[in-house]
Amino acid sequence: MSKCTFINIQVVIYLAIALSGCATYGVIDNHSQVADASPQNYSLTNYAAEHNRSDDITLVLAFSGGGSRAAALSYGVLEGLRDTQVTIDGKTVRLLDEVDMITSVSGGSFTAAYFGLHGDKIFNDFEDDFLRRDYVSEWVYGIASPVLWFSNRGRTDIATRIYEERLFKGATFADLNKRNGPLILINASDLGGGIRFSFVQEYFDLLCSNIASYPISRAVTASSAVPVMLNPVVLKNHKGCFNAAQNYLEELNEAQIAEAKLSPHLLETVASLRSYKNRDERQYIHLVDGGITDNLGLMAFYELVEIGGGITNFMKRIGSKPSKRLVIVSVNASTKPRYNIEHTNEIPDIEPTISAVTDTQLHRYNAATISLIRRSMARWSDELSSFWEPIDPYFVEINFEGIQQQQRRSFFNQIPTSLSLNKEQADALIAAGVELLEENSEFQRLLYSMNNE
Repeated sequence: MSKCTFINIQVVIYLAIALSGCATYGVIDNHSQVADASPQNYSLTNYAAEHNRSDDITLVLAFSGGGSRAAALSYGVLEGLRDTQVTIDGKTVRLLDEVDMITSVSGGSFTAAYFGLHGDKIFNDFEDDFLRRDYVSEWVYGIASPVLWFSNRGRTDIATRIYEERLFKGATFADLNKRNGPLILINASDLGGGIRFSFVQEYFDLLCSNIASYPISRAVTASSAVPVMLNPVVLKNHKGCFNAAQNYLEELNEAQIAEAKLSPHLLETVASLRSYKNRDERQYIHLVDGGITDNLGLMAFYELVEIGGGITNFMKRIGSKPSKRLVIVSVNASTKPRYNIEHTNEIPDIEPTISAVTDTQLHRYNAATISLIRRSMARWSDELSSFWEPIDPYFVEINFEGIQQQQRRSFFNQIPTSLSLNKEQADALIAAGVELLEENSEFQRLLYSMNNE
């Protein structure tokens, strides 16, 4: 992002705050289950009925936040998986075609949603449709329009309209459900509940709502809605139904929770999920950037497994047998930029102070999340294994620490979190995604295992 563009954004944000005394209202796009009983809901169950990937491997991708930087790095990893061939049941297949799930937050959700909708078409169009466009300027021009000043619509509606016109063109979760691709789990943060919210029918069930007709563009907007810069995306918590998801949480008694040995984090998550039943108190759910509750996108998979009764139950739910290999590829586009505050004893301004504090919290939380996933994968593999069929876990970490050359690594770490990249940045990030995947030692161990059985 250029300095000029950054200044323009600051001006627009200050203007938006100044005008915040005028009430704005979130557009409600989620329909009631009572009024709209659609059979095309995007859920784990429907995914299980449709997918035809091999049971030789369970492959989950996690795309982090980080604006267009994250979208480009994730796109490069998809290219690398497309070009990687493995042998399964005596047949040569692309590893990309064996992906079971992509869980994403913020910038990574653009890549995940686009791939979920278009499959291989992403390799023809995504660079021009997203990575090579300056969405920051488009948003700035939209929000600066005097028309918005006298409207009851928020800044988020400008972003949603842009994504709708440029990327998703009216697509809903019913369209996503029609494709025989991986399950795409787009994640946002529930501002009032303090937990992650996933755009999948199991979560919409808690709101007595159907996800089928919900726009992909609005889900991606919610996943990337940075607070203050964008208004929350709002969902209506409907009344009038009781379904399997609500029933499961109600029946999950304290004895079952104790037996499952849920952590304090998971106990709090269960309590927050139960709170959706308090419809008079929680009439509207306000969703913001998914990176606030999990910037790596890994916790969505972890919580689905653990709260759902463990890895064995989860595998049954998605219609898969225990695979020989459990693989998670974490694409982490977080950066460690240099701060000029250490070059002087001058008291830093508020912007670099906030950036440094945010980065410190982010990296510490990321490190804790990765440690949790590593321990959990070992435990899940043991649970799925038998004496005759041991399950091998593979955790593939893709991040800029894997760039060996210091100068090149510094280049990536200085790319700001924005929805705008120049050509050099976009090209370098895509190439880095491919390279970091191919050169990752854990990924090479996986390939050797699959091709030398």
